[in-house]
Amino acid sequence: MRFGKVLASLVLAQLLVLDCGARAAEPLPVSIGIVGALSDVVIFIAEKKGYLKEEGFEPKLTMFPSAANMVAPLGAGQLDVGAGSTSAGLFNAVAQGVKLRIVADKASSRPGYGVTQLIIAKRHIDSGRYKSFADLKGMKIAQSGTGTPNVVTLADIAKLGGLRPTDVENTILPFPNHVVALENGAVDGSIASEPTASVLLKRGLGVSVKRDDEVVPNHSIGQLLYSEGFAARPEVAKRFVRAYLRAARFYNDALKDGKLAGPTAPDVVEILTQSTPFKDPGLFRSILPHGLDPDGRVSVASLEHDMAFYRSLNLIVGEVKVAQVVDMSFVDAVLKEIGPYKKAN
Repeated sequence: MRFGKVLASLVLAQLLVLDCGARAAEPLPVSIGIVGALSDVVIFIAEKKGYLKEEGFEPKLTMFPSAANMVAPLGAGQLDVGAGSTSAGLFNAVAQGVKLRIVADKASSRPGYGVTQLIIAKRHIDSGRYKSFADLKGMKIAQSGTGTPNVVTLADIAKLGGLRPTDVENTILPFPNHVVALENGAVDGSIASEPTASVLLKRGLGVSVKRDDEVVPNHSIGQLLYSEGFAARPEVAKRFVRAYLRAARFYNDALKDGKLAGPTAPDVVEILTQSTPFKDPGLFRSILPHGLDPDGRVSVASLEHDMAFYRSLNLIVGEVKVAQVVDMSFVDAVLKEIGPYKKAN
């Protein structure tokens, strides 16, 4: 009888262990904010290639109209991760007490991959109205928003011509509207990212006169953001970064000679056609893709450069420093495990 009780206890204990193991293996839901842009590609890769699943996550992607719309949900803990972009608005939110962290690079203008370009209307090139950066004075240049890295790019280009930021007029339009505005002469040029830049150039509406990587090398234009609550779970946060860096390296293996032409390019192009509004694979093969640090590191110098510009125009209210926002601890921890990136042959 005593033996039967012992056996029953052992069986029960084994069942409890198995049950706990099954529950531990259940995927952890993680809410991720995206804008559906090409620069969200690493998130798309991490999802489609199963990297997030392998780290125990069940990703739930939510589309936002812009990166700025993610800031409040991240601060409130309603969103775990954001595929966003630093801007004056984000720094202002942090200054006002919103807690979030920049934890990895999402898009940057690495050498040869300056996806942001200043495109001048071809009519101004042909007529001689535009010959040098000094001729930007008085021009209307289409921008996608205020207080963004693109505005910094234009200001830095204008500076090459001896101009102040206020010497050039920023006309705020969504990227698709840049095409129409150049067609009808409403603007004189565009600070455009892909695929808008390629559309403008292919239609002969404009000429690219300067790329972001030529003006602000390694300009940080998009970052991976964590809510404070998600970052407060270090092992979970590290697992996400591990999946993210696998995807970042897969993306970098697709880059070759300023195109998506590397070994993993076919997979990356297919994922982009599945995950963005753009369904033509030929478009992705022809564009100038954005750069991305394969080790996930964010250029603090670039962020400080942008913040200084925002402050010069009084776009930031309150006290905030880049060091308050950037947290490379998860990237550092993962890199100790996986080592630095080595490009695939």
